[in-house]
Amino acid sequence: MPSTGERFERAVEIMERLRAPGGCPWDREQTFDSIKPYTLEETYEVLEAIDNRDWEELPGELGDLLLQVLFYSEMAKEQGNFSIDDVLDGLSRKLVDRHPHVFGDVKAETSADVKRNWEALKVEERKRRAQETTESSQNGNRQSATASNSILSGISTSMPAMLEARKLSSRAAQIGFDWPNIGGLFEKLDEEVAELHRHLQEFPAPGPRREGRGVAGSGRPAISEDLRERLEEEVGDLFFVLVNIARYLSLDPESALRKTNRKFRRRFQWIEQRLLAQGMTPERTPMKELESLWQQAKQQEKPA
Repeated sequence: MPSTGERFERAVEIMERLRAPGGCPWDREQTFDSIKPYTLEETYEVLEAIDNRDWEELPGELGDLLLQVLFYSEMAKEQGNFSIDDVLDGLSRKLVDRHPHVFGDVKAETSADVKRNWEALKVEERKRRAQETTESSQNGNRQSATASNSILSGISTSMPAMLEARKLSSRAAQIGFDWPNIGGLFEKLDEEVAELHRHLQEFPAPGPRREGRGVAGSGRPAISEDLRERLEEEVGDLFFVLVNIARYLSLDPESALRKTNRKFRRRFQWIEQRLLAQGMTPERTPMKELESLWQQAKQQEKPA
């Protein structure tokens, strides 16, 4: 029976073979940029399997995600930048450094203690990186150095917006820039809703219309670019406050919305099946009947 290390080495060797002369033409053509969409896709498929508690599917999805790591590492090795060994060494160092209560003398009796230690270590890491950046940028771009010294540095702008919002607000909260309690967040939510209502007063008559049947957005009144941007800003502010409410409740907003999406999909498809059995379609069904079916879909999901 091969060991875990031997299995990992075999996967690395297979990836090397695919990228080598005489290997797979498709794999040899890939670049860091061309692989990025697959990395995102595989990540979401892992999350899908976890949400579904599909333990048979999850190992395969995790394997697909690991393939992305091997792919990037092999391409970097070919360019002389780094290798999978550097990735593993860096990971091991980080795990040891961030768990001094396991590998050192720091005490942590509870998960809350661990989290406090973790946050303190990350603050020290950022300070160290900021110092290194300042020293190397003394004759360089001052604005770039300032951005690198920011407490928000290192938070990717490429991640999903909800995750980025949560990380930004969590990082700012570490220095006390936060609502004192969840009541303040609900006050902020009311304030943002009021601001959105105020901008909507400028909306051309007869006002915003729901998407009708047919081409999405057809028949809607045209609005100025200025108003559109202000409405977009206010809706964005609403999302940001909701993300912070989720943070206060120790909930993942991305996961919460994903589960709501699946709930909507499940209920709407139940409606479609009921209508299909009657020889009908949603497009030809009155809204009143659709709403009645929606309530039935909700009821049939409730435990007996």
